[in-house]
This record gives sequence, structure tokens and C-alpha cells, in this order.
Amino acid sequence: MIMETKHPNPFRADYFLAAASSTIYLNQDANTLVQQTLDRGQGKLSDTGALCIQTGKFTGRSPKDRFIVRDKFTENTVDWGEINIPIAPEIFDNLLEKMEAFIQDKELWVRHCYAGANPSYRLHVTVINTTPWANLFCHHLFLRPAVDDPENDQQEWTILQVPEFLANPAIDQTRQENFTMINFSKKMILIGGSAYTGEMKKGIFSVLNFILPHQYNVLPMHCSANEGEQGDVALFFGLSGTGKTTLSADVNRKLIGDDEHGWADDSVFNFEGGCYAKCIDLHPDKEPQIYAAIKHPTLLENVGFFSGTNKVDFSDAGITENTRAAYPIDHIKNAKEYAVGNIPKNIFFLTCDAFGVLPPIAKLTKVQAMYHFLSGYTAKVAGTEVGVREPQSTFSACFGRVFLPLHPTRYAELLGKKLDAYPEVNVWLVNTGWTGGAYGIGKRISLHHTRAMVQAAIQGHLTDQPYTRHPHFGVLMPKTCPGVPVEILNPRNTWKNKEAYDKQAETLAKLFVQHSEQYQAEASQEIRNASPGLIQKV
Repeated sequence: MIMETKHPNPFRADYFLAAASSTIYLNQDANTLVQQTLDRGQGKLSDTGALCIQTGKFTGRSPKDRFIVRDKFTENTVDWGEINIPIAPEIFDNLLEKMEAFIQDKELWVRHCYAGANPSYRLHVTVINTTPWANLFCHHLFLRPAVDDPENDQQEWTILQVPEFLANPAIDQTRQENFTMINFSKKMILIGGSAYTGEMKKGIFSVLNFILPHQYNVLPMHCSANEGEQGDVALFFGLSGTGKTTLSADVNRKLIGDDEHGWADDSVFNFEGGCYAKCIDLHPDKEPQIYAAIKHPTLLENVGFFSGTNKVDFSDAGITENTRAAYPIDHIKNAKEYAVGNIPKNIFFLTCDAFGVLPPIAKLTKVQAMYHFLSGYTAKVAGTEVGVREPQSTFSACFGRVFLPLHPTRYAELLGKKLDAYPEVNVWLVNTGWTGGAYGIGKRISLHHTRAMVQAAIQGHLTDQPYTRHPHFGVLMPKTCPGVPVEILNPRNTWKNKEAYDKQAETLAKLFVQHSEQYQAEASQEIRNASPGLIQKV
């Protein structure tokens, strides 16, 4: 059983706020929020007019400190474990009571907004923050209702974000002083101890990942999306460093969104109203659209500056490598105003394969698409993390495992149903990593060539090309592609030592098999049939 979403929030934010003794700023515009931040000494302006702030102790999400209330609505539906950590309802209630008392005499910034550009699946959100810049983030990242929108005062979900409030782990049963708690019965998200704004964005994404598949047969997706002149939609899935944002930013196509979308029966739609882009080493030549978007009133988090100036040094990782820019989607010149598109025509699963095994582009069957979606593979390279000296495989189911309240196979099966309903959809596996050898021996696949392959797929130039089947993964590799050297299309051909390639391919295939073993009990037979381990035996 799951509760309906279209009814008033059991926790009425307006009732609570009416009783509070705080100074409350409701639905402030972006310029006001920037000025309020500056007036309180909480930020500074860059030379382009962006508001630069620091989020303090936490410069990224803390997945081990995210909890879901375990009650009658979630007990038999949530995939409990290390990702979805249960917390008792009474613990949540006690924390809420303490947080309400804590903010009684504080300034509060409140915003009514929503998630979901398609009105049929809109989720109304009321956000309560204790800093103006956190509310500015919500202004940018959530969708902003029109002033005369009759649904403006609807309240479904509430986010209460109070970074100054610290939990007592001994009493509150948290792991440490910071926490994020999602309560599906009370339709609330509590955030304490962390000022990292991404916790709010991903909290609502997790809520949608729970509600949409259950109630509406909508597939929530951690992907970017763009649209061509003929209304053809392309989706780009990929973990950090695979090129998702870079490849979806195309001056010749309209951007629907860069991170979170839903696939309904008749459309693909953005969940958000803005972008939250990583900006470490940002350069105008490589990512001109993102670079140009960083202007007033963009929110820049944890960036450094060139000495003695207010000019941002995007190469400065002194605070964190996870520097971020939050801006409204209309900062991207070719963003689509109404962020809803048609059923996708092409889907790209991006992987940065540091083993040098996977082809630069390959076509997937439906079952292969389900399998690779469930795998969510990429690889880390030496130097990205302490102790990483050689390529390491990384798997994140559905390219966003930490945001999935339901079992990952539920989303993979729903993807399969979508592909059954729309057999004309093409699914591609794109390797933006290494060729000619693993990291340290081979070289990174040219971004120019990757763009050419993606464009060829989108324009239909690969449809009638002859294909070769990969011997270990079974995916179909085109023998030719416009604008791309023939010799790089089959990765084995790029290795001087063919036997070394075969050995590396066998190693990677085994890693895929080992990862997928955890899903065997829940996965359908057709997903299991796409395993590289079975392909090698055929």
C-alpha cells in the first residue's frame, strides 16, 4: 500500500509558520536573496556577479546519514539496507519537535515551489531554510510557479533545512550529528547538521523515485535530456566524469534538463527548474554553455579565487573538488522553456571505461539495455582518490543507486516495459574512457570523436551500418561511423597486444557478473540472460 500524493500535507507548513515568532521571508526574488546574503556577510560576489558561498563542514552529500522512516507506507515497499537506512517514526517525531523549537527565534526563508514540469505529475514543495542563499538554491533548482498560478498555495511536501541544528546520536539514533530524514507519511524531509544544498535536491529526487513508479508508471531517471529541431529527444545517463553534462549540452539542440527526468506514457519531463553543475576545472573552451551561465544570480559553492581578486579560480580544489554552480535553466541559451519533450528516440548510457575494453559506441538490445541500466558501470582512474593506483570498476544501479528507495530491478523492469511499448527507441552504450590499452597505457577517446558518434546515432546514420558483435559483452559495434576512424570502432583493434585485450575483457566481464549477482534473486530471466558470463558460454 502507498499513500496518494495529491492531498494536503499532514504537516501544514503555513500553520507552523503562523505560530512561529521568527521573521519570515516568503518567496523572495533572487536579487533580494543575493542582497540578504551579502548583508549578513555570508557570501561575496564574483567578477561575473555570481554569489559565492561556502557550505562549511559538508561539501557533498552524506549518503550514510540519510534515513527513511519505516512505517506502514514503506515497510514492505522500500529496499531496506545500506542505501535506505530505516529510522523509527518516533525518532523522526522527536527530532521534528526539537527542530521546531530550535528555529522559533530565527530568521526563516520560505519558498513554495514544485518538482515536475509535466503538470500531471507535479509535486508541490514548501522549503524552509535558515539562510537566504539556501533558499536561493531552491529558487534556482526547483520549478517556480507563476505568480497567478492557482496552485501556488498548495502544500504537499515540506523540506525543513536547519544546518545549525545538530542531532545527538546517542538519543536520536543517528550515525553522527548531521542527518537527512524522509518521512513518506508526513511528507517531510528533515535536514540538520549540513549546509550542503544538494541534500534538498536529492531528497526530493528520492521521493519522486518512490512515488512515480508506484502510482503513475513513470520511470524516474538520473539523466540529462535534450531535443532536436524535429522534436526528437535524447537521454544521457552516466556517473560522474563520464561526460553526461558535456555531451547533452549541444548548441544545436534544446536542453530539457541536465540531471533528473521522468518518462511517462506520453512524454519525458524535467523534474527541476535549474542546473547544479560541477565546476572544478571549468573552462570556456570545453564547456562554454556552463561557463557562460555563471553570472548573476548564479550560486557558486566552495570555489576559490585568484589571489587578491573576486575572479573565480575554477582549478582551485582547496575546499573541495566538488565545487558547484546552481543556476536557473534559462541561463542556458538554448534551454527549452517548457521542459517537456516527446518519448525519447535515442538513449545513451555513458561509461568512462579505464580498462580500455568497451567500444566507443555500441547498440544495445532491450535486454542488454536493462542489464547495463541495472549495472550503471564506469571506472575510477589512478589519482582520483587516495589509494587508487590502477583502474577500479564502479557500479551504481540505474546510474543513481543511492537515490533509489525501491529495489533497483523495479526500475530496470520498468525501463524494459517502456522499450517494449516503444520499440523504435534506440539504446546506445558509449565509452568516453580509454582505447588502445588501459589507463596508463592507452589514451582517452577523443571528445571530438565521441561527439561525432553521438551525432551520427541521433541523426540516424548508424541505423543501416553493418555491425560486429562484441565477443564478451554481445553488444553491436558499428563497422563504420561518419567522421570517426574505422580502426577505433572495435576496441580490440586498437590494442597492440590482442591477447592482453582478451584477458582484460574477460576480467571486466567477470566484474560485471560479480556485481549483478546481488540482483539475481529479483531480476527477471531476460535480464540474467544478458550477463557477459552467459554470452561467453554461447
